[in-house]
Amino acid sequence: MNEFWWYAIDPLDVLLFRESKPFVPGEGSWAKGIFPPLPSTVFHALRSLLNYRGTKEQRLNRNLEFYGPFLLDAEETLWLPTPKDLIAVCLKSSVEEGEEGDHFSGKTNNWKSTTRLQPHSEDQGWQHILYDDNSLPPMVPPKLNDKEFICGRPHSWIKATALSAYLKGKPPTNKCDFHEEPWGVQVLPHIQMKSGERQVKDEEGYFTEVAIRLKPGWRLVAGISEKLNSPNVVRLGGEGHHVMVDLLDKNYQFSQQWQELKEHETRKESSKFAYLLTPGLGLIEEEGKPLRYGVYPSYWNGCLAGCVSDRALLWGGVSQIRRKLSVGGQETGDPEFALLPQRAFVPPGTVYLFKFNSLPASDARLLPSEGGSWLETFRKLHYGMLLWGN
Repeated sequence: MNEFWWYAIDPLDVLLFRESKPFVPGEGSWAKGIFPPLPSTVFHALRSLLNYRGTKEQRLNRNLEFYGPFLLDAEETLWLPTPKDLIAVCLKSSVEEGEEGDHFSGKTNNWKSTTRLQPHSEDQGWQHILYDDNSLPPMVPPKLNDKEFICGRPHSWIKATALSAYLKGKPPTNKCDFHEEPWGVQVLPHIQMKSGERQVKDEEGYFTEVAIRLKPGWRLVAGISEKLNSPNVVRLGGEGHHVMVDLLDKNYQFSQQWQELKEHETRKESSKFAYLLTPGLGLIEEEGKPLRYGVYPSYWNGCLAGCVSDRALLWGGVSQIRRKLSVGGQETGDPEFALLPQRAFVPPGTVYLFKFNSLPASDARLLPSEGGSWLETFRKLHYGMLLWGN
């Protein structure tokens, strides 16, 4: 196992990580962003700070490993996506006067306890739910007493220590263990006028992007298997925005939090569910049909009891890079568009519940079982990393 160095990544400006959806002036000219960015984006930025680049052969060997990015606050507390199967429970007697009794408020921090969604069963009184016998049963709330009701979900981010307790089977009970998204959005309109006229150009004349501004004290954090030339400034994301990269002391409490999480990377006999720490890929393979991406791979069909996820993270697509065709080692013809494979990544925080005595391989990740050099790269960057829970 390679030794890892962890680095705090402190934005010096807004950060822009544009989604992969193509957009043009006029209809569809609004480009949203993805945050936190995918691992490959941050990895390539940090790699530019290597003290030496190495030979071409060393670069092709993909000998660097990477973890992240995650969130770090001003107190060096590690924050990760809240497990998506957690729901918040309120007591009806605790509802403030003048409010309705069963008030659902989406993301909330006004709760008394948390509980987990569970696979639907007929004895729960959910007979109106219909689903295909070959698909997973819906994940539904457990039966609550007369004084309890579901008031929403906890905030989007959870402390690493609380996540470790959750993986040990202890539902989070402290509201301070959750935090709302520690960033705001900033809309960046781009307008290009016609020369000598007061009109916007028809082509590439107007489009809008959405950037991220982290709140004071909040940073990204990531680990890489080689020491970097830091502290230093590097470009990260679009529009040439910069971040300060600084090495974290190995005695920081961050290291203790990370090591506690790493204990759950290996599946145990008592493991019953898995939490997705980093974006993964689930391939659905059906005979006679093209490959497509799903929330879990098709070879998990026999062992899954249920899962809770969210919309996929789309990345890839049409690149603006133009490349010349190469014939016999000689470039020829006019440049053409280069196409990047678009993939639908399963978002971190997704939870998989497995049947009794039916688990994937102990070293399983949420990645395809076969692939080319891109798959080896994803493994080195620890895409699809699962943490196992009891």
